[in-house]
Amino acid sequence: MEDLMNDVNVSEYYDQAISLIMAYAPKVVLAVVTLVVGLWLINRVIGVMDKKLGAKDPTLNKFLCGLIGAILKIMLLISVASMIGIETTSFIAVIGAAGLAVGLALQGSLSNFAGGVLILIFKPFKVGDTIEAQGFLGAVAEIQILYTVVNTFDNRRIVIPNGSLSNATLVNVSIYDKRRCDMTFGIHYDDDIDKAKAILKRLFDEDERSLKDPEPRICVGSLGDNSVNLMFRAWVATDDLWPYYWDMHEKVKKAFDEEGITIPFPQRDVHVYNSKVD
Repeated sequence: MEDLMNDVNVSEYYDQAISLIMAYAPKVVLAVVTLVVGLWLINRVIGVMDKKLGAKDPTLNKFLCGLIGAILKIMLLISVASMIGIETTSFIAVIGAAGLAVGLALQGSLSNFAGGVLILIFKPFKVGDTIEAQGFLGAVAEIQILYTVVNTFDNRRIVIPNGSLSNATLVNVSIYDKRRCDMTFGIHYDDDIDKAKAILKRLFDEDERSLKDPEPRICVGSLGDNSVNLMFRAWVATDDLWPYYWDMHEKVKKAFDEEGITIPFPQRDVHVYNSKVD
């Protein structure tokens, strides 16, 4: 009798399992197919968007691609859940509660996200600009959802949170096509000031990178403890600034040496007195 009852129970369980499989298997298969195809389509859409928008606006490109990709994937997961039979209302409520908890735990990340939105709206810099921020100087490579990637000139990759960039002072050194190159050269008090100024003007005229408009400014900037300091202000293209600065210092040193202009340095005279001791 017990064997008969066990056989009946097994048969019932088997029938229920078959019924569940027949009821949910098509939904699960369809949901899996939808998930795979959906992810493939999302990646394709983001890829096309990356190419099209990247050619027009590299600054907005990475940010929008990341944001839209995340939104599409969340919508896909909700759709797949509803296909399986999960109530989307409760599912959305769970996602909302989880989102609130994650948001409270990741306030810094939300601040970085808001900072990224502000950067894209007000555009203090764009991809390709050279900026100085958070103690680093380099070219902006990417503006992502949470971070901005900067490549320094000594080949380092710096990742800076967008929240820090949007709430702190930064310097965009490439927003204008020309910059003023500020240099100061000291000469001896006995040297001819007009002659030294004429040498600086000649070196300025001989360099093809020197811009004539605005005109350069060459004058006595200050009278130092050991030298008369000549202020040399020349305008050059932004890309030529530092090469021009370095080259001009070398040229000035050589020209001053040839013309007998002395570049002084601090000196100290020591007098030794010998006194007789009885």
